[in-house]
Amino acid sequence: MNAADPNETRFTEIIFPAQANHYGTLFGGTALNLMGKAAVIAAARRAGANVVMAAADHVDFYKPVAVGQLVELCARVERIGRTSMTVSVDVIAEHIKGGERQLAMRGKFEMVSVDDDGRPIPVNRMAPEPA
Repeated sequence: MNAADPNETRFTEIIFPAQANHYGTLFGGTALNLMGKAAVIAAARRAGANVVMAAADHVDFYKPVAVGQLVELCARVERIGRTSMTVSVDVIAEHIKGGERQLAMRGKFEMVSVDDDGRPIPVNRMAPEPA
């Protein structure tokens, strides 16, 4: 198996009723939680260290995601600073029957590489730079 791209992470979830709002679609807070999780994984992989979220810069909700749909979260490190990284996260909604896929959400997150005491540390520059 090839090594994972250190600048990107992807994972898929199915939306259950407990994750829905009163309209039967994915609750916005739950969506932000999933997006934050994707951003943390991508940034931590790239930094080779623990990371914390400094900001959720901008999140757009384009399409509602119904209970029973799949969501693929695609997070990519777009910018690397001395101790921080900008991570973009796309949420692609997919109908299990038929496989139709649509961009449902997109966000940008600022992540900071930290030591065991939570203090900012330089991002590991040895890993490949984002494309």
